[in-house]
Amino acid sequence: MNALTQLYRSSLGKKYVMAITGLLLFVFVIVHMLGNLQIYLGPGPINEYAAFLKSRPALLWTARLGLLLLAVLHITSAVQLVRGNRAARPVGYENSRPVASSFAARTIFASGLIIFAFVVYHLMHFTIGLVNPEFLQLRDAMGRHDVYRMMIAGFSNVWVCSFYIIAMGLLCLHLSHGVSSLFQSVGLKGRSTRKLIDRFAKIAAWVIFIGNSSIPLAVLMGLVK
Repeated sequence: MNALTQLYRSSLGKKYVMAITGLLLFVFVIVHMLGNLQIYLGPGPINEYAAFLKSRPALLWTARLGLLLLAVLHITSAVQLVRGNRAARPVGYENSRPVASSFAARTIFASGLIIFAFVVYHLMHFTIGLVNPEFLQLRDAMGRHDVYRMMIAGFSNVWVCSFYIIAMGLLCLHLSHGVSSLFQSVGLKGRSTRKLIDRFAKIAAWVIFIGNSSIPLAVLMGLVK
């Protein structure tokens, strides 16, 4: 335990934490997207999927608490790394124009914080019911929570839809650099794999953006109703 504590106190240890938690959160984003894309199959499949998850509260809450822990560790290690980097270089470079870093790399911390704010709102909207509590009362013909109607009602609001798509754009930007960086942090990104990993990160980020953004757009355009 002491060795792990000492490792975490180092910048390398914090990078490991960011990489591992980032990978697990990346996997969750993919699984969550696949679950939401069931809206295109009609109310039956996605309502059944939601009922399956809610019928196992122990598993569901373990997953939720685990995701919360991952997010806290990911953000905390990121904040500590940024503070450490700034403390190590209290005076900025005379020429502050970026040379090799991408826009995604330079904005990854800011995009991460905005994405976190969106996640909080998203949970209040569709999970906890603080924004639209009536959504949690929707039921289908079988008495299950009508997630299908809830998503249509939620994304029928153009402002909610716009906020969601902007957040997905920032997520795409964040992942395009973050997924690539996590492989580098654990030593799996070398000269021979650099281009392949960078390409995978960008393609995965775009797939997630298109998949997630297509849902509110389809609702807003009346393609799903």
